[in-house]
Amino acid sequence: MGLRDGNRSDSVETPLAIEECLALGLEGVRGIVADSKAYSRRTLGLCLERGIGLVTLVPRTCAVRQELEAWGRQQLTLPLLVEKPGRTQDEAPRRWQGQSVLRQVEVEYSEGRVAQEELRFVVVHSSQLAQQQARSYAAAQVKEAEAVADHVRQVQARWFACLPDAEAAIAEYEGRGRGRRGRRPRPWRYHTIRYGIVAETRRTRRARRGRPARTDPPPTESGYRVVVEVEALSHPEGDNGWTVLATTVHAEVCPDGDILQAYQDQNTTVEPGFRWIKNPAAIAPVWLEKPERIAALAMLTVLGLLVYTVLQRQVRLYLRTHDQQVPGNKGETAIPTAAVVLALFASVALVRIQIGKRELWQVYGVQPYHLLICDALDLRRSWYEAPSADKNGTRSHTP
Repeated sequence: MGLRDGNRSDSVETPLAIEECLALGLEGVRGIVADSKAYSRRTLGLCLERGIGLVTLVPRTCAVRQELEAWGRQQLTLPLLVEKPGRTQDEAPRRWQGQSVLRQVEVEYSEGRVAQEELRFVVVHSSQLAQQQARSYAAAQVKEAEAVADHVRQVQARWFACLPDAEAAIAEYEGRGRGRRGRRPRPWRYHTIRYGIVAETRRTRRARRGRPARTDPPPTESGYRVVVEVEALSHPEGDNGWTVLATTVHAEVCPDGDILQAYQDQNTTVEPGFRWIKNPAAIAPVWLEKPERIAALAMLTVLGLLVYTVLQRQVRLYLRTHDQQVPGNKGETAIPTAAVVLALFASVALVRIQIGKRELWQVYGVQPYHLLICDALDLRRSWYEAPSADKNGTRSHTP
């Protein structure tokens, strides 16, 4: 599919990647599931032209998503699309409710023509996402409150000799300084800050030396201070948990629940793999000059991700079929990630003991769940069983 230097935007690269995929003659491909980077006029136009089924997340900055989220909040009830049990016994079931709507959006065709086409959008509300966003908003507001308090102390400590200086300071705080161009800055996302000016007097040093007379008033000077009024922004609960998916697949071919499930499957299979390779410990910086070497490294990375994903899929499928669980990050689980599966074998060791001319071999740390994973991956258990000691100093098994 060629190499990308990363200097062009995703709205340009994604249609090119799709066209190169089609040029490979891939058979049996039902569609493409992508994140919000695939939502663009050119990508939509290409999928409509070629009859490609596309499911993509609509970016929050798009006006159509904001309009559809407002529409969803006005609905009393939405049909239930997906329901899953809670991750713990005390957690409530997770529900995804939503409905398809049709809207006119701009699409760009291959010849550069821009037209208004009717597109299907699936408006979804997730109870789990609503809880996560509410917690995230509260935590971010508390963190920002500390910075706001520090800002207020600095502002109110300043002294201005004249009114124009105080007004200029307020203009600077609000992003209205002289010579400023472009969009007005918004330093505070979770608080509203209002500035005001008050006239005050303060004590100052005497102009003359010596002890003042008892009848002399203390020396003072007049000036101005900036006062700050802070108000925490409230976030309605109904604004949390909304997601909007755009798709070129008709409702008769794929219902709303299947569209949502296709997008969720991406988050359970593809995204964790890329999150894994982005870990600094996973892939160290490699300097490759030739395009052939870069392509070879990319191919090895893709193959590694495929093995990683297949390993995870097979273990989960086996555990679900046989109603078994293995240790996870937070207790027993039937849906471990491939990283958890690999980490379970970190405690397994082969101990070699040599007494004179005699060698003893012992596998240490093997637990029943290790053998369970061997069965899931169709690996021979003998690799992790304790080998018998050989009189000639050789071992009978190769773990």
